[in-house]
Amino acid sequence: MDVAVFKKKPVLGILRGATLDLIEPLVETVIEAGLETLEITMNTAGAPELIRKAKQAAAGRLTLGAGTVLSIKDLKLALKSGATFIVMPVLIKDVVEFCVKNMIPVFPGAFTPGEIYQAWDAGATMVKVFPAKFFGPEYFHEIKGPFNSVELLACSGVTPENMNDYFALGASAVSFGASVFRKDWLASKDFKSIGQAVKKFMDIRG
Repeated sequence: MDVAVFKKKPVLGILRGATLDLIEPLVETVIEAGLETLEITMNTAGAPELIRKAKQAAAGRLTLGAGTVLSIKDLKLALKSGATFIVMPVLIKDVVEFCVKNMIPVFPGAFTPGEIYQAWDAGATMVKVFPAKFFGPEYFHEIKGPFNSVELLACSGVTPENMNDYFALGASAVSFGASVFRKDWLASKDFKSIGQAVKKFMDIRG
């Protein structure tokens, strides 16, 4: 991941629960809708193979990473599969240390002010504020008061309607997941609805 490029279009898709037969059409769908950055979660069955297949299908048109990386074992599997950035729901210090040492962009999760500071101090590229929906955009404004240099990624509860509020109040990036990659849409292979949902985010951010 080129972080400078990501910051130009700082919207991250989070794909969980997809199966191998869905990957190629999903990759084409999100690219066509304007998404440039996608993570595949490591708690999805067969995640390493999904990442490999997504990377092959994207052919350089999509930046791919791994989410829900909870151990060094997960991390090494993800990197071997072609992930170029790492995301986790909490701060896992040895994973962050490895990423920092090897210059791999890393987005550890945190929620409280103390957790956010610890994650940033550990070397986070951005701190994933999760679950953001419980306090909303105003929370980011409050966090940026004492921690004005900390870069924050909003995760959970971000919608096309409130996305710009998150950016205006201190988020450096936002993400979407289950609201777009819905279980029913994945099950029915409703790529049209998924693409339209992605496009709503991307049209707003440009």
